[in-house]
Amino acid sequence: MAAAPPLISVLILSLCTLFTLTIADVFASIDCGSSVPYTDENTIVWSGDDDYIKTGESRTVQSNGSISHVMSTLRVFTDRKKNCYNIGNIKIGRILVRASFYYGNYDGKSSAPSFDLQFDGNHWTTVKTSSTEYVTHEVIYGMRKNIISVCVAQTNDDEFPFISALEVRSLDSYMYQFINGTYPLFLLKRVAYAANSTIRFKNDRYDRIWTPESGGLGDTKLFGNSVISNPGWLDNPPPVVLRNAVAPIDPNATLVLDMGFPPVVSSVYINWFFSEVTQLQPGQNRTFRIHLNESDISDPISPIFGNFTQVYASNYTTSPNSKVSLVPTNYSTLPPLINAMEVYLIGEMTTNGTNVVDMIGLTSLQKSFDILQSWSGDPCLPSSYPWDWVNCSSGSVPRVTALFLGSFGLSGLLPNFSSMDRLETIDLQNNSLTGPIPAFLGTFPNLKELNLANNKFDGSIPPSLSQKKGLNLVVVGNSGLCQSGKVCPTSGSNSWRQGYNSLPIILSIAILSLICIMDTRLC
Repeated sequence: MAAAPPLISVLILSLCTLFTLTIADVFASIDCGSSVPYTDENTIVWSGDDDYIKTGESRTVQSNGSISHVMSTLRVFTDRKKNCYNIGNIKIGRILVRASFYYGNYDGKSSAPSFDLQFDGNHWTTVKTSSTEYVTHEVIYGMRKNIISVCVAQTNDDEFPFISALEVRSLDSYMYQFINGTYPLFLLKRVAYAANSTIRFKNDRYDRIWTPESGGLGDTKLFGNSVISNPGWLDNPPPVVLRNAVAPIDPNATLVLDMGFPPVVSSVYINWFFSEVTQLQPGQNRTFRIHLNESDISDPISPIFGNFTQVYASNYTTSPNSKVSLVPTNYSTLPPLINAMEVYLIGEMTTNGTNVVDMIGLTSLQKSFDILQSWSGDPCLPSSYPWDWVNCSSGSVPRVTALFLGSFGLSGLLPNFSSMDRLETIDLQNNSLTGPIPAFLGTFPNLKELNLANNKFDGSIPPSLSQKKGLNLVVVGNSGLCQSGKVCPTSGSNSWRQGYNSLPIILSIAILSLICIMDTRLC
């Protein structure tokens, strides 16, 4: 009984620490391959990437004077199937993630690689880099946990994944609410019509990047003088993108929009933004409808001076031949106009990730063995890219079924990872693990293979293992283990107790309970 107060104190302290973690909105700008923080021309503060990843190598791109500072370095990954950046302690909500790549012939091979890009265990896209151009991919989605991962994964031999920049921005809870947050929105196009230059932070506080567009043949730019305060509702376009517009010269003409739809049949989410750029005179009228493939998909739209109208299309199916146009009504005296537009490809529902009880066990292993701490991202997903030392079940919430940690250079006591109750195989051979063999290893109901050979275990083999039916147990090469004819320590001896402490499992249960309170979808 004398040991109970310290145990309770440690548990309470640990839970208090968990409750006081700073969970907040995020505005992270990571210059991959760099270690020096700086502020760019947009007043965005960039940091190096040492705090977010432990693998890969930094490389410098030879500057020709035209590349931006952030694209002058990169991080390349020449081993492992996938390598991941982790950004944690983020308030759960919708988030914008942008990854950028500039090959720039950093390796002198003049061979720009392609590879997969992933987020939170989900496939994002296949990145096809360029020797001369920046390549950027952006996604908006609803987080399921308060940590995100962005991974690059090798798909071709001798084509090594790399990344130049990673940006993460929290969005307000009311934004992009017309699509369920479990469906990611992959950016196809975001334009500010008649803008003189690219618009981003600080004009857009979420740092969405709006590229200028002039319209098509027969269209003209309209420059306005309206003053629109920050709307603070719907998808919150920055006022500066609503100030100018494009319109046909002919008041009776249709305005055909370049939508940037994918070359295959796809489901898309579209935002159109309309605002009158000047105060109309008496007798003037500007009213139009949105047409998709010659069919009306909106009520009549009359832009307002000093305010804006947002029209969205959620989950529309398009093909490469789909046509979107703004068509004036019969009573309109002015041509249709448009100020800004966003087009997104709707992805498949995001995964919940590997089961949380397995994540707790893996975290326990990583905390005990430094060599495992460089593994990040989801251990099982995407299913083609698990960690090298685990096997996983299939399904939307996979379970870890095997640990292959033989010859990993592990040393010291084995931590408690008994929460991983679907394990069938555990291979820990050829390490320097010490102490008695923990009894919890015999509690896994499906365990068939346990290889502890060639370590430094001592004491006796727990009955939970020696008497477990159907288990292939290998313990050769542990000179300190009790053999036949030797006197073994009793289960109450100090040497037995040093290898297995009940505190980790109590903490694991407490942590699991806390995680379930924070996000019931995971339990």
